[in-house]
Amino acid sequence: MSRPAASSGPSGDAILLSETFSINSINAEKYDRVSRISGSNPDIKFHLDINHDLYVVSPGETIELVLASTLKLDGSSDIEKAKAGWRDLDETPTLADGYDYVCYGKIYRFEEAGVDSIKAFISFGGLLLYLEGSAKKLTTLKHEYVYLLVKKV
Repeated sequence: MSRPAASSGPSGDAILLSETFSINSINAEKYDRVSRISGSNPDIKFHLDINHDLYVVSPGETIELVLASTLKLDGSSDIEKAKAGWRDLDETPTLADGYDYVCYGKIYRFEEAGVDSIKAFISFGGLLLYLEGSAKKLTTLKHEYVYLLVKKV
């Protein structure tokens, strides 16, 4: 299920993907403090490595997963600011304020997965996100830096 960007939120161009997923499974066996969550909706399936000390989810829960090119509510670029430091000390509201788990990373690979399906691979400092789904839904993604924003619905 897609959700359009709110009118008071960032420009539509800043939101690259906004989907709601059901969590199907969680695997915490391989690494300390990291779990691989798997989820799906009718158009896309995903696997996401998360720090489960910071963000706890359970199978059966529903999350909203957003990929955005900026955290600025006006949709303007903040890439240079993102490279400069971890924490923004000014009190300007950002897209991150409405989410529980936020990461910054790079879309580094795409693969064809069928006639109308593609796979996208994104790394957030070693924590990986794998998306597979409709090329129509994932066509806005390209090799670039993105923010991952997650919250429970």
